[in-house]
Amino acid sequence: MMKTIFCMLCFAPVLAQAQTGVAASEPWALKLTPSFYTTEQEHNAVDLNLRANNGAHAVWVGQYQRGNEFQQTRTGYEYTANFNWGQMVPSMQAASGGFAGGSLSFQIGHPVYALLSVGRTNLRDYYNLNFDPNDMVTLGLGAHIGHDHQLSLFTVKDNRLATDQMITHGVWRWQANDADRWTTDLAYKDGRSSAGEARVSGRSGSLTYDHHQTFVRLAYDEKVNFSAHNQTRLSAGLRF
Repeated sequence: MMKTIFCMLCFAPVLAQAQTGVAASEPWALKLTPSFYTTEQEHNAVDLNLRANNGAHAVWVGQYQRGNEFQQTRTGYEYTANFNWGQMVPSMQAASGGFAGGSLSFQIGHPVYALLSVGRTNLRDYYNLNFDPNDMVTLGLGAHIGHDHQLSLFTVKDNRLATDQMITHGVWRWQANDADRWTTDLAYKDGRSSAGEARVSGRSGSLTYDHHQTFVRLAYDEKVNFSAHNQTRLSAGLRF
């Protein structure tokens, strides 16, 4: 774990100075997010994620570790294409153990917009830090209300593995002022961990507070990833 942290921190200045294919006047913006997870009847887990944005491009690298039971290194890339009608965001992910996946997302319209995305993986082992189905389709609506508020309601549904997994999110973002932003995400889930298993259902909620270049997030998730266990997550981060 310490070796991974060291490599990620060494990676940060390289990204910050990279100019290949990008105008020199547009530096990389970095976000470092350490997280701590406590789950019923499991060892505590930690995750460290470094994300870099430059214009339409975003790349990330992360390391997840749960005691001596499981660890995984991951990386990914996404591109945000803006059009008169909205946005299109293709993304790719890979992780140790042979995992690979991708998604394609659309935001159509403004100030009221439709949300649509699809995702596919190669079904290799992956600890899902997204906490939504990865082989899925997403449908929803959102709206910008004035300059300060953004609301969205969307459902993420498994459409490949016969698990009937479905999670519905309601998200509210409030830009209180130039320095402070609040984000609330409330969700309800229902489905099976795998085909043929008993159904589970649960609720989750998270609250994120951003202040200038720092942020903190607290989340509570019942039946996390459609397991039998509840999870509490604490994240803090720095943008630089």
